[in-house]
This record gives sequence, structure tokens and C-alpha cells, in this order.
Amino acid sequence: MKARGTVMSRRLASVSAVSDWRSLKAGDRVEILKHAQVLAAGEVEEVSLSGNVLWLVPAAPAVPSENGLFLKSDGVEVRRS
Repeated sequence: MKARGTVMSRRLASVSAVSDWRSLKAGDRVEILKHAQVLAAGEVEEVSLSGNVLWLVPAAPAVPSENGLFLKSDGVEVRRS
């Protein structure tokens, strides 16, 4: 049996915020959050070389959501889903 701390840390690691957007690859499934609310979810289409801009393909195009372009300077948080 695994220690509870080990299980919890693995679970949190998979949903933790991505601080360096350059580590994201096309096809990674992510959620975009602001003020602890999910604005959008989908797959990464592209990340700028600077790591300050992210393009997202929405998971469900029929569902209204924010546009597919997100700027780090807007204060959004990205987490893997």
C-alpha cells in the first residue's frame, strides 16, 4: 500500500499549474483558468517561442467559450487535464 502523501502528490502533480508554457506540446490537453474558474478546455495547438502566448483548440466547439488565444499577461493559469 502506498503512503497517502505519495498518492496525493502524484494526483496534484497531474493537475498543477504549468508555469513555463514552453513545456507544453501540441496536442496536450489543458484547462485555462482565471480567478479559479475554468474559461476554456481543449488541446494545445501552439505555444509561442517566448512562452507568453498559447493557442487552444476548444474541446467542444459547440460550447461557447473564450477565444482560442491566451496571453500569460492576462493573468490566466494553465493546468494539464
